[in-house]
Amino acid sequence: MYQSHLSLPTYTPPAVLFQGKMVQNSSMVHKERGVGMFITRRFTRTVCQTKVPRNANLEKLQNGYLFPEISRHEFEHIRKHPDAKLISLGIGDTTEPIPDIITLDMAAHSRALSTAEGYRGYGAEQGNKELRKAITETVYRDVGVKDTEVFISDGAQCDISRIQLLLGSNVTMAVQDPSFPGYVDSSVIMGRTGEFQEVTGKYANIEYMKCGPENDFFPDLSTTPRTDIIFFVSPNNPTGYAASRDQLEKLVEFAKKNGSIIIYDAAYAAYISDDSPRSIFEIPGAREVAIEISSFSKFAGFTGVRLGWTVVPEELVFSNGFPVIKDFDRIVCTSFNGASNISQAGGLACLSPEGYKAIQGLIDFYRENMKIMVETFESLGLKVYGGKNAPYLWVHFPGSSSWDIFRMILEKTHIITIPGTGFGPGGEGYIRVSALGHRKCILEASKRLTNLFK
Repeated sequence: MYQSHLSLPTYTPPAVLFQGKMVQNSSMVHKERGVGMFITRRFTRTVCQTKVPRNANLEKLQNGYLFPEISRHEFEHIRKHPDAKLISLGIGDTTEPIPDIITLDMAAHSRALSTAEGYRGYGAEQGNKELRKAITETVYRDVGVKDTEVFISDGAQCDISRIQLLLGSNVTMAVQDPSFPGYVDSSVIMGRTGEFQEVTGKYANIEYMKCGPENDFFPDLSTTPRTDIIFFVSPNNPTGYAASRDQLEKLVEFAKKNGSIIIYDAAYAAYISDDSPRSIFEIPGAREVAIEISSFSKFAGFTGVRLGWTVVPEELVFSNGFPVIKDFDRIVCTSFNGASNISQAGGLACLSPEGYKAIQGLIDFYRENMKIMVETFESLGLKVYGGKNAPYLWVHFPGSSSWDIFRMILEKTHIITIPGTGFGPGGEGYIRVSALGHRKCILEASKRLTNLFK
């Protein structure tokens, strides 16, 4: 599904510039995101070979995971054009400083760990009780979520994998097309899918629900086969589209009719600016068929701090009547020792009245970035979706290869975007553009793109 259409040969370390010297076939250099340095990772040849077979499910995966692959292209471009001022509108990493009202609380908590009175070791695997309560009172104030149904984590992507462990390999699944690649790749690793189909760009045994402008970015449920689980993200990554109340009501009714479980990713809900639901639990009946994942990463700038949560309602049960929440609690207690105490202190500060107000300032800043980029593409006569309820723009280049557009923009403007096919076959002809950047970079990118396409 996420094949780049680039021919990637068996690994041979390239010639690279390291510490001022050209090094041939000795190491692979990887540029860490957001860090202005290069780190070498040596691949040492060894005579010994184990008799342990490789996980056959990992062999099914197509090339590298999308975002590290984009980082590889970024590094190669920097190597070829060392004097170019590269602008990244690709990987959705936040750029603006976390408000000090939040970081000061984390610093105080960190400092207290060096005192006998303030030291704390392991916390509850499910998370700090105060933080769980604050999430229910702030995020889920009017939808009846209980603090005991909230599980604090180290981020939404980690919770996606824990939910995969919860559900196992013998369930059928559906996913939006396009959508975040983590759902499919983790399902492949679990052994839930068949082989990758080169012709279609899809994995066997996955139901790909086409979500494009032709169907208002919502699947045609009348033709969608029943599956055990449905991955659904709203606002959508990459299209930026937030499902309407009517659409989510249809989704919940569809899940109830088929006895399915919706895995609802609400990581970008804080960016919603219209009356679209911010939680699946705003929809009547959702507590019987849905799990919701969310995160502090994008709305509070916690991409590096790492903090998220998952809500598993008490009413949600398996086919034998066993409560899903009990199994998820066991998964968490088995595979996780709880989120960092320092991160959780930051989460509490985010949800205080003062902290929440400060975070809204960050969101407003990125919304202005979104507006600038939408106006840029529209002024060039390009059709652009998103950029309203999520910090992503989904830009259409009819008849063009997504990877060709990605490479052309990179070569001619030194701007990193994301090719649409990285999010599924339904992304062909599109690129995703992130508005999570410094304002000066957004303005400069606008100028370069205007000069390219005018």
